[in-house]
Amino acid sequence: MLPAEYKLHKVLITVMTYPHPSVKTEEAVCTAGLLEDRSWVRLYPINYRSSGITRKFHKFQWIEVGLSDRGSRNDVRPESRKPYIPSIKPVGEPIGTGDQWRERRELIDRLKHRTVLQLQKQYEIDKTSLGVVRPKRILDIKVEPAEKEWKPEWEAIFRQQSLFEGAPRRLEKLPYKWSYVFECEDNLKSHTAMIEDWELGVLYLKLKQGYGEKAAAEIVRDQYLNKLADVSRDTRFFMGTTWPHNSWVVIGVFWPPKVEQMSLL
Repeated sequence: MLPAEYKLHKVLITVMTYPHPSVKTEEAVCTAGLLEDRSWVRLYPINYRSSGITRKFHKFQWIEVGLSDRGSRNDVRPESRKPYIPSIKPVGEPIGTGDQWRERRELIDRLKHRTVLQLQKQYEIDKTSLGVVRPKRILDIKVEPAEKEWKPEWEAIFRQQSLFEGAPRRLEKLPYKWSYVFECEDNLKSHTAMIEDWELGVLYLKLKQGYGEKAAAEIVRDQYLNKLADVSRDTRFFMGTTWPHNSWVVIGVFWPPKVEQMSLL
């Protein structure tokens, strides 16, 4: 039974970022998606790898979840909601990519698309912090070294966590960061936005085992630039802010094949 502060909702999960350490929940994944009315919602915090979630969910899968009316005490972004973790229940199977991603495309195409400048301006008006961007041109992906170790206060969290039987495997720190460099329709100046997609982190960790750190980082760059952002793809970015700043990062990539529009005779 849901506590009084929560209401049951259906959410289509479209975004899951690479986990980061959390004082309250050991680690947390920024999870976002669409309510049934197609409005954006952010579910935070969720410790996806913990045993508190009895049935795992995936991207482009509907779930039922109890949500509070707002996020944490300091998070004033309108999309943020605190989830009641025991209530999470996947509904059906994830929406697939058959028929040239038709079902996924029908959902995402109906969403309002903005440029980065439009998102930044909208945030200043009402703190809107999630959106879709269709870049005009994707120029590059920058790969830069990151700190190899977690901050001391986060290391302490992992040491404490390891004392408990059944704790998930230690969260691995990514030693690189990847950023898209791209242009929007309304601006000749390029934008640089860090990619925080969980799938990028998983891909890197898998490749590192066979290729080593540096080569794996370059293969990830090639995949996200020359596959997900190939000219044959109608690439969109799911973007969100880093709290509490009006700084936008890529929290997911939507990359269906381009479909030619039928002309009217």
